[in-house]
This record gives sequence, C-alpha cells and structure tokens, in this order.
Amino acid sequence: MNATSLTDRKNAAISRGVGMTTQVYADRAENAEIWDKEGRRYIDFAAGIAVLNTGHRHPRVIAAVKDQLDRFTHTCHQVVPYESYVHLAERLNALLPGDFEKKTIFVTTGAEAVENAVKIARAATGRSAVIAFGGGFHGRTFMGMALTGKVVPYKVGFGAMPGDVFHIPFPVELHGVTADQSLAALKKLFAADVDPQRVAAIIIEPVQGEGGFYSAPAAFMKALRELCDQHGILLIADEVQTGFARTGRMFAMDHHEVAPDLTTMAKSLAGGFPLAAVTGRAAIMDAPGPGGLGGTYGGNPLGIAAAHAVLDVIADEDLCNRANQLGGRLKQRLESLRETVPEIVDIRGPGFMNAVEFNDRTTGLPSAEFANRVRLIALDKGLILLTCGVHGNVIRFLAPITIQDEILGEALDILEASMLEASAGR
Repeated sequence: MNATSLTDRKNAAISRGVGMTTQVYADRAENAEIWDKEGRRYIDFAAGIAVLNTGHRHPRVIAAVKDQLDRFTHTCHQVVPYESYVHLAERLNALLPGDFEKKTIFVTTGAEAVENAVKIARAATGRSAVIAFGGGFHGRTFMGMALTGKVVPYKVGFGAMPGDVFHIPFPVELHGVTADQSLAALKKLFAADVDPQRVAAIIIEPVQGEGGFYSAPAAFMKALRELCDQHGILLIADEVQTGFARTGRMFAMDHHEVAPDLTTMAKSLAGGFPLAAVTGRAAIMDAPGPGGLGGTYGGNPLGIAAAHAVLDVIADEDLCNRANQLGGRLKQRLESLRETVPEIVDIRGPGFMNAVEFNDRTTGLPSAEFANRVRLIALDKGLILLTCGVHGNVIRFLAPITIQDEILGEALDILEASMLEASAGR
C-alpha cells in the first residue's frame, strides 16, 4: 500500500477539514524516528506537535501503560475513582509554579483544558469577559476558537464566536509591537471596550505556539500579573505546548518571577496518550460545584499511567538540562547559516522550543513560500518539519528531547542542506 493510494482513500473517507502536513503514513516509530508504510525512515522534528517530549514509545511509558492495561482501562473517575489519578494531581500540584495551595482536574485535550479553565475563572470571579492575545492559539472548540488570535484557518466558516472575548496585540518587537505598546493596548481596552471589573481572566501562552514561538518578555509578564491583581482578574497560563521540559524548565512560567492562577496542560503530559489538565489555586479550582467539571474520559487510567512515567523520565533523565543543550546546538547551527541564507530574519526560543523566521530577501516581507520550500525539501531528504506563525513564515522545531546526539547531528545536516538548497533555488 503506497502513499498515493492511501491519500486517495483518505480523501474519499475523511473530511477535508482535517488538514495533513505530510503524506507520510506511519507504520512504526521509535524515539525520534518514524518509518512509513513503504519502509522509508524519517527523523521526526514535529513530535506530534510537541506531544512526544519523551520520544515515540519511551520504554518506561510503554511499560507503565502495559501494566495498567492488565489492571483496568476505564471506570470513569467520577463513578469509580482510582488512586493513580489522585497521585498525579498531587504531583502536578507540587510541580506547578506558585507558593500556594493548588488543586487539579484531568480532561482529555488541550482545548478541553482551556474551556474548563475559562469555566473555573468565571465561576470563581462571577465575571464573564476573557482577554486573549493576537497570534495565540487555544484550540478548535468554540471558546478555543474565540480565544485564538488567528482567523485562517481556525475560524473561517464557523459563524459567530462566543461573546465577551477580547484581543490585544502580543508583544513581538520583531514585528513592531513592544511590551509597553501591548500593555497600553490593554489599558485602552479597559477604557474603551470592557470594564476591568467585568473581566474574569487573561489567558496567555508564555511562548506562543502556532503564533510563531515568540516568548513573552519577563517584564511584560510581571506587569500583566500586577494588572490582574489590581483588578481582581485571574491570569491563565496556557502551557499546552510549552510544558514538560520543552523550554528548559518544567514549565515556561518557571522562567518568570510570577505565577499564574490557573495553568492548562496537555500534549507532552502523557507521552502520546490523550490526557490534559488544569491546575490552579485551590480556592479558585473549588469554585464550580460538584458535577460542574469532569468528563467521561477525563483522566483515563492509561493516560494517567503514562503521565506518571513521563514525569519520572523527565526527572531521571534530566530532560530540562537536556533541552537546553539540544536547543543550544540547534541555534548555533542556525546562526552559522545567517550569511549563506539571507532569508533568515530571526532565530529564537528557550530550551528546545526553537524557531527560525524567514523574510523574502528582496522585499523584506514575511515569506511563507520560503519556509514551506525548506519544509518540503527537508521532507524529501527524510526530516519532518512544521511551519507556524501568523504569516506562515516560521519553522518550529519540536524534536523529542530524548533524541540521540547522532540523530540530532544527522537532522541538522539535513536542515542545513535544505535551507541552502531553498535559498539557492529562489
């Protein structure tokens, strides 16, 4: 069965709304490598969009899930609870930043975590409005779409979004928006559009994911925390893509001097198994009444077992330090290409959450075409890459933090060759 025939079957059977970055149909995978149905090997620098910080099929994750399979696979925690759920909540409560008592709930997806964080914030404050940022991504559910700061492809054709959601620019000096300007926009919003006493929460990605891997400046995050405290607004950190050692710390908010009131998590929490969480101040998390939170599959025993193993692997293999080492190697290689690839306009990102941004060398405008050309050339050479950014001109790097040194070196060689070929063939 080749990729062409599989694609034909996919087109006949699956909604076109489910977009596909590649036509690589996976057959098996191990750590940072994937083999397709035709037997071709690829190095995976996407990791299921930041889901596999501990790699494909980490032996300890697989062993934990197999052990749980032999015990039970589902009871619904709200009907027949289990200790592993309680223990994982205790572990996250201890790991999340903030010197205060915390509580946790488990759900299934990042979008569901965001939805529940908004529900909790509204219940705790008695307010309804939520403020998000341009370029942010918070999911494809209706509240997730409303919070997401990008229309195409996420909001097109889906009608009216939920109300009482407002956006301000995310501070990206590369694109002419300073932290001071972003804060000024927030204050203008308070003066012109929404009373701050009606705002339940501000939600922010400490490092924007789909938006382009831009980091929130430390001073901006501190000022945002102060404004929230001034007006009784809750601060929600969306750590769905940034969490679990990706940025060189367990959570991206660990890089800041302030803590959020609520944190959403998913993706790498369970090493490839569907699990998401919301952790926050205990009193805030207890605002909804019994039955107001939860879900049939929330905190599935297999995902919980996998997550315990993931946390053990991060600690035992020192993946936070490993992420900083790998990111340093990647950024050093990219920096060495600046003179020979004039399309490079920026190289950035904490830990191993890195990105390179491209502009057209003639016009100086963002070049999605060049970024996609690099991606396609690399794919042909056996390296899977992802693009992102409001303009589509950013390549983001999300390889497993467990990637072997020799495979990283092979991937960097492919990346360099692909960028040089794309630049030479413009």
